[in-house]
Parts: sequence; C-alpha cells; structure tokens
Amino acid sequence: MPCSSDVTPQALNSPAVGRPAAERWKMESQNVAIIVCPNCGALNKAPHSKLVSGPSPNCGKCHGRLFTGEPTAVASAREFDRFLSQGSLPVLVDVWAPWCRPCPAMAPMFEQAAAVLEPDIRLIKLNSDEAPELSARLGIRSIPTLLLIHKGKVLARASGVMRADQIAAWARSSLARESANQ
Repeated sequence: MPCSSDVTPQALNSPAVGRPAAERWKMESQNVAIIVCPNCGALNKAPHSKLVSGPSPNCGKCHGRLFTGEPTAVASAREFDRFLSQGSLPVLVDVWAPWCRPCPAMAPMFEQAAAVLEPDIRLIKLNSDEAPELSARLGIRSIPTLLLIHKGKVLARASGVMRADQIAAWARSSLARESANQ
C-alpha cells in the first residue's frame, strides 16, 4: 500500500469529510504522520490510522517499506537531522560505538524494541565514532545512551543497557509524560 507525499485531505477517510476545506485540512493534518523513508530519505504522508492497522506502508518514491521493525542506522548529521526536522514521529536514538563493551548487549534489545514501538516511534542507531560532532551536539557523555526526541526537543535521556521491554516502557512513559505536560 504506497503512501506518497501528494496525499490530499480529500483522499483521506476521516470524520473531517463534509466540513469546510480549511477546517477539514486542519483536522486531517493533525491525523497525518510525515514519515522519512529509511531507504531513500523521501518524505511520505500517511494517516495515523493506516500506520497502526494493516501492513506497513511503502515509500511513494522508492517503494521500500517505511517500517521494517528494525532500527535505521544513520551515518551523518544531515541524515539524522532529516528524521528529526522533517518527520513528525518521535525518534528514539541509540548512540553506540564499536569499542563500547556493553553496546553489543544493547543492540539486540534495541532491535527487539523497534519491532514493538514502530510505527509510533522511529528508532535510529547512531555510531558516535562516525559522527563525533553530532555526538558532541547531543551532549553524549557515556555510551550506550538512549535519547527520545520529538519536535526538536529531547524528552528523555538514559545511559546504560536496558532490556527490550524496559526500552519500550521507558519510551512510552516518557512520551506520555510529555503529552500530559502539554
């Protein structure tokens, strides 16, 4: 089921249909996720209802799956910033390094968490050795470190190894806490 960046409010199936165009677009845009394709970086729009039910949507440009149940590795600050600044989903980042002793234990836990948290949260792996400037910008002092970022704001930060269920619970409770504060 392809999703593309040219989805119009009229094409979406929601309670906003039949309302004035400006009001309908406002309602629709609040229920639409902007998803950065992990394969080609293209922006895609998809109704939240389609993300949680049915198969994973495909990119309108490269036709790859937008969600694979696995974390997306990013290699540059530019690629990282695209997920944060142009996508509308919260982003959970695992900052790791090849020399880090606990990181190999954390990697499979983060992968299992991705299978549980997607499509509500985009999971990204960031090798701090490949992007030292980005690690410095994020204030990384120890590894592994998890950062939960949404709308350009770091909502939560945790260092050390966690089990997959702990990662999922931590991310969900951090998002819930932020929603309650708004």
